[in-house]
Amino acid sequence: MITIKSEAELDSMRAAGRIVAMVLKELEKLIQPGITTKELDEFAEEYIIKNGGIPSFKGLYGYPASICTSVNDEVVHGIPGMRRLEDGDIISIDVGVCVDGLHADAARTFAVGKISETARFLIKTAEESFFEGIKNAVAGKRVGDISNSIQRYVESRGFSVVRDLVGHGIGRKFHESPQVPNFGKAGVGIRLIKNMTLAVEPMVNEGSYKVYTDKDGWTVKTLDGKLSAHYENTIIVTEGLPEIITL
Repeated sequence: MITIKSEAELDSMRAAGRIVAMVLKELEKLIQPGITTKELDEFAEEYIIKNGGIPSFKGLYGYPASICTSVNDEVVHGIPGMRRLEDGDIISIDVGVCVDGLHADAARTFAVGKISETARFLIKTAEESFFEGIKNAVAGKRVGDISNSIQRYVESRGFSVVRDLVGHGIGRKFHESPQVPNFGKAGVGIRLIKNMTLAVEPMVNEGSYKVYTDKDGWTVKTLDGKLSAHYENTIIVTEGLPEIITL
């Protein structure tokens, strides 16, 4: 069921979104060769709690950590552990925070040390495709308008969008209706209404859009072993351009 949020609910989501944004900025400062993904997770969990939030991911569907840390060919849902980041890696970090029973969600892909020009262009494309997509996240338009603009932008840059995973509504539940694909036809799907809240999240692959889930049951990887970048924010639909609450 699609829920239209009250002003009080939106205020709680904005509070959660501010914590998400702060966590991601602090994590970016820590990312360097030699740090483990477990150390990043421990920092994020402590920071979220200290600032009045609850980590949304911890225990969600049985997920064991507070953030997702996906390195290089890992698309999403990478589990933090003893892996040490190396110079030239890229890492996508996905963070969810709950305040007063309402969630916000965002992801960024960061460079570790000196990365290739291809990796840098991939990260930039994922971010820019999000902003292309949300130009259509306006009351009266349809979900497919967001999806189509993301796909067209990504493919115009020579990359592909993942088909097996999509963005989503968000609020009292972490995953709500509607699904927000990063591909598809314009003019189709649910019509957007003011005060709908969506997590729009392009997942952009260097090569093929095809992916598989690793033997840990969580980590999604590119089938061809090439790089993947992830960029996400939680937005509130308005009569004009959406309000981004996780920046």
